[in-house]
Formats: sequence, C-alpha cells, structure tokens
Amino acid sequence: MPRPAEDLYVSPLFQLRRRYVERSCERWYILSALHGLVDRTTVLEPYDKTLTTASRGERREWSRLVLRQLTDRLMKLEGHVFEVHAGAAYYEFGLREGLQSAGAVVEIPTQGRSLGRTLAFYSSSF
Repeated sequence: MPRPAEDLYVSPLFQLRRRYVERSCERWYILSALHGLVDRTTVLEPYDKTLTTASRGERREWSRLVLRQLTDRLMKLEGHVFEVHAGAAYYEFGLREGLQSAGAVVEIPTQGRSLGRTLAFYSSSF
C-alpha cells in the first residue's frame, strides 16, 4: 500500500534516525536506493532494494543521481551542511566526495560505529 516515504521505512534503526533528524535538522530527505533523494512526504509504493547489495558502479551512479537531485532542489550545494544518517553504502561511493567538492560540509555522526553502537547513539539522544 502506498504511503509517505517517512512512514514507508519501519526498521528500528530508521525510526531512531528519523526521530533524531526531526529534532536536530531544519529539513531532511530520505536516501532511497530505488529513487535517490526523496522528500519525506512523497508517497511511494513499497519496494525491496538496498545499496548494500549493489555493485560499486551502481552505487556510484546512484550517488551521481542524488547529487543532481540535491543541486536541482538547492541550486547550489556550497555552504550547506549535510548530516548523513545512513550506512557507508550510501555515502562512500561518491556522495560524500561530491558534496565536499561542491563546497558543502558533510557530517556523518555514526561513521565507523557498529550497529549496536549506532543504535545506542540514536537511543541516547532523546
């Protein structure tokens, strides 16, 4: 059943990330393996795709798509601060580097943490 993207993802980790960014960020988007950058209110059909099983080439192409989508929305990336609350598959294949090359600041609060430590980080921020 179609629903807003912010309600489509139901994993405990996504829910903790969502609560964190709702409190700490002025605006936020969802990084979708299928659609790229998605506004949280965009209505989507459920899907089963992740970047964790995608090839390096597919991840790089996805990163280029997201950078184009961000540029279309924001006009320029320079001067913006982006917090990335996603796994390495979503930022290590060109997204972080592309943002930084465009003059943006990239922060990844849980980079390098195990799943348990990531969950603890988000849980302790409330």
